[in-house]
Amino acid sequence: MPETARHEQHLAGYGTVAVRPLAPETDARVIHTWVSQERAAFWGMTDLTEAQVAQTYAHMATLDTHHAHLVTKDGEPVALLQTYDPAADRVSVCYEVRPGDIGVHLLVAPAAPGAQRPGWTSALLTVVADYVLRVLDRTRVVVDPDVRNTKAITRFERQGFTTGPEVVLPEIDLPDVYLPEKRARLAFLTRETAFAEATGTV
Repeated sequence: MPETARHEQHLAGYGTVAVRPLAPETDARVIHTWVSQERAAFWGMTDLTEAQVAQTYAHMATLDTHHAHLVTKDGEPVALLQTYDPAADRVSVCYEVRPGDIGVHLLVAPAAPGAQRPGWTSALLTVVADYVLRVLDRTRVVVDPDVRNTKAITRFERQGFTTGPEVVLPEIDLPDVYLPEKRARLAFLTRETAFAEATGTV
């Protein structure tokens, strides 16, 4: 089962990206500003208060299978990263989990008004892939964006992910967490593909 670890990586022409464990109480304010926006509707937290966001991630911090991270660029928060063991997640009923798989959810912070950020998300995904595949020593990344989130699906494809089947993630209704049924498009990125893409050998 993956654990959180600190990671820092410099990308030429972009900046220094760092990944660290999310601190629910101190990071909730910035996370709430991201997840409460309509653009983050697929994240499923638009109606939560800041306190509820903090509570959600405080609960996640007690789990051995699901982890939250804050991603920064040159010291400024730029993304929320969640990693999880697919075998302990509802996605496990939708595909055959392999040893070494790791699930990933990534929410990128909104750009400042009028800001142009070509290549921004691709750079962050490059660091995320390095973190989960090398630092956490996993062999394959699994993502499950909502089928309506065509922008995310296209972004993953451009990053080298192989598109998988359309699936229905079942509803989860527990005292500590509720997740509605979700129609998703699975996609996969192996270690070999990720690092071949990074070095331009494919």
